[in-house]
Amino acid sequence: MRKKLFFTICLLSGIMAVQAQTEPQDTLREVSLEGVEVMATRANKSTPVAFTNITREELKQRNLGQDLPYLISMTPGAITTSDAGAGIGYTTIRVRGTDATRINVTANGIPINDAESHAVFWVNMPDLASSVKDIQVQRGVGTSTNGAGAFGASINMQTGGLSTLSYAEVNASAGSFGTHKETLNIGTGLLGGHWAFDARLSNIATDGYIDRASVSLNSYYLQGAWYGDNTNIKLITFAGKERTYHAWNYASKEEMALYGRTYNSCGEYYDEQGNRKYYKDQTDNYVQKNWQLLLNHSFSDALKLNVGLHYTKGDGYYQEYKTGRKLVEYGMQPFEKDGETVKKSDLVRKKEMDNWFLGGVFSLNYQQGGWNAALGGGFNRYDGDHYGRVLWVKQSGGDANPDRDYYFNNATKNDGNIYGKASYTFLNGLTAYADLQYRHIDYKILGENDKMDGDVHQHFDVKEHFDFLNPKAGLSWEFNRNHRVYGSVAMAQKEPTRNNYTDGNSYDLPTSERLIDYELGYQYTGSWFSGGVNLYYMDYKDQLVLTGELNEIGEPMAVNMPNSYRMGVELMAGIKLPMGFSWEANATLSRNRIQDFVETLYDDDTYEAWQIEHGDTHISYSPSVILNNRLAYNYKGFSAALQTQYVSRQFMSNADVTETLLDAYCVSNLTLDYTFKMRAVKSITIGCTIYNIFNEEYENNGYAGSGYYTDNGKKIRYNYAGYAAQAGINALAHVTLRF
Repeated sequence: MRKKLFFTICLLSGIMAVQAQTEPQDTLREVSLEGVEVMATRANKSTPVAFTNITREELKQRNLGQDLPYLISMTPGAITTSDAGAGIGYTTIRVRGTDATRINVTANGIPINDAESHAVFWVNMPDLASSVKDIQVQRGVGTSTNGAGAFGASINMQTGGLSTLSYAEVNASAGSFGTHKETLNIGTGLLGGHWAFDARLSNIATDGYIDRASVSLNSYYLQGAWYGDNTNIKLITFAGKERTYHAWNYASKEEMALYGRTYNSCGEYYDEQGNRKYYKDQTDNYVQKNWQLLLNHSFSDALKLNVGLHYTKGDGYYQEYKTGRKLVEYGMQPFEKDGETVKKSDLVRKKEMDNWFLGGVFSLNYQQGGWNAALGGGFNRYDGDHYGRVLWVKQSGGDANPDRDYYFNNATKNDGNIYGKASYTFLNGLTAYADLQYRHIDYKILGENDKMDGDVHQHFDVKEHFDFLNPKAGLSWEFNRNHRVYGSVAMAQKEPTRNNYTDGNSYDLPTSERLIDYELGYQYTGSWFSGGVNLYYMDYKDQLVLTGELNEIGEPMAVNMPNSYRMGVELMAGIKLPMGFSWEANATLSRNRIQDFVETLYDDDTYEAWQIEHGDTHISYSPSVILNNRLAYNYKGFSAALQTQYVSRQFMSNADVTETLLDAYCVSNLTLDYTFKMRAVKSITIGCTIYNIFNEEYENNGYAGSGYYTDNGKKIRYNYAGYAAQAGINALAHVTLRF
């Protein structure tokens, strides 16, 4: 990493020096040049959907080390979670109660969601926010996009735009829990009127708030671009390397009372003397490399073509200490030792992945007069191997020896879609919008799983095909320059994830899910005040709802629910005054229900099923109230901002069990910055962010489940839960040098 950093600095510094001496700036060209962008999936002010745009400046103000979900957490209806407790490492985002596996994420129009899990592992793309130009978050179904369907939101990122002037920027931050972040951004500006090169190197590390929840992240971003009069071409590569200690077990209230809120049971075992120990290599290790080749060509002012080719390579593993495991689970047979049959042993396993993802996307955009139309689509291919190895066995003998493979399976997925969308604006500001997408998926899993089906490993012979037709239509009326109303109806359909197949029973396979989304909104935009209201009703068929339980690697489990809905109102308001004061706030008030929920519990001894009819119940992890508020003040280089989020209580299962609630919480962060100039430096910014300034004690994620046992013929229910404790008051100081 140090060699790469030194080489990049020397190379780009030399190029900038040559440019400064030989290349006069063409200010007219600076105005006319555009970056390479795939814009067909974005919404604009005449699109009848609810969306929020987040600018590069907003991202930079918040980007001190936390993962990207925390940088966009002011989005209406959004909440974030963090395994390590401080926003770095394994983090995720939910929007309108919908989990990350059903939020579509793209970068430059290219799918970012993992093809199998459908999640986005931000830990594999550390500090990507430092290379992002802007982000649009569409809530609900949104417009047609590439990749898996959007069931709660879509996050559309555009990476680095063109800087016609050479630049260099160094960012550093450090603070609580041993957290530190170092980022170098450097660019040549425009060379020879056509070429530009940009690079970023980043290092992020933290010990984490939770015990041993350490994170070590390294990443780079490189892009080279050629800009012509009608054609722009950009080659991008970005990669991340992560090493993260497991912190996904969470802790029960009883464990927190005994060992403290930071207790982490991952890697825990006991030695021969009964002393509690922790396995030092209980870590997740992964390298992900991404390549994108983007082409933008203008046939005329009205007709433009965007094409994107991509390739992603992922390779990694995690190691885990397992206590008292059955030998047959790991391909080993019981053996005789000292006159006894040994069936179980402590052991260390290593689960590995090796996968690639490639494909292409395109859009042909036409805009003239009142028409704005696009024809687009893409095709992507995924191939992934999943396999495991036993590294160490405590009780060895017979064939129960380490250094052996115990399962292997391969998954392939072909995913193609094509869409057409068009809008026409009439003279009175009324815009009609229509959008139709067809998507086809072939998904196969073949081989053996690490989970057991009786005394043998679960065998995969999954061969699924899906065909989805997703129509959308709406109206938007801008009846004067300040006022706009809109309404839309949109359908989305989505295939199950890998975990939906592997975590369930082989005889009870998951089905695809469908959503019909109704949106109605109003927006006012004035010179100093803006506001809006958006009403939504999301009607689901066979929604894959989180059960509250986790599989053994800490991933949420989900099952199909025949009928469910989410409905609510989103309120937005903002004020910007000339004396430097600004205020923005939003609120989401919602009702999220499963209709006629039937819960199935199993007896601990006999595994006999007990079904309980609950009627309508709350959908898990779906708070009914989310409030965001931000007060800011800027004056002559000084800025201060106080950001607050309130989240009401959440049920962690679907049976309305009050003993396993996530309590409501309210968290505020204070940021102070001062920017000034010095000789030989364009600007220097120093500052500090104090997170959770009022030291709220809270948890923002967890797991929950229930079972029962029989006592004298009477069924007795029990409940259990674990909670993801979050850090109290903590701080990060930062400095930025711009050259």
